[in-house]
Amino acid sequence: MSEMITDVNSAQETLDTVSAADSAAQATPQALLEQLLQPEIQNSLTTLIEQLPKLTEMMSTLAQSYDFVKTLANDATFKSDMVGAIAEIGGPVKESAKTIAANVIEAKDRAEASQETIGVFGLLKLLKDPEAQRLFRFVQAYLQVSGEKRGQ
Repeated sequence: MSEMITDVNSAQETLDTVSAADSAAQATPQALLEQLLQPEIQNSLTTLIEQLPKLTEMMSTLAQSYDFVKTLANDATFKSDMVGAIAEIGGPVKESAKTIAANVIEAKDRAEASQETIGVFGLLKLLKDPEAQRLFRFVQAYLQVSGEKRGQ
């Protein structure tokens, strides 16, 4: 620590000998030396120096990753394969979403147009509907799976 203080004092003396014409340039190095004299800054620099091997390794890995991604981004074959894969996955999902949306809109329109009152016997008749049965089986299976997953 005393060596550092002597080095700082020597650097301060060198700064004091700078001519008055360079006073604007003198302010920046002097402010830097004042910051370097702060114990927090010295501790931070020591920690940084101790971590340099890890930082170097991280930067090397990051540079390799960047080079790899840049190579992929510039590869026309990779781009076309990715577009094809996304289209292959997204196509059926898009069609299913369109079908569901169309069915919901049509069902909404039919329900608004109908003035039919559904009573107890109408509900019993509805329970026999194949689509309602399919929905009930799905709900039942979903509840069973949820219960099993919660129990694990």
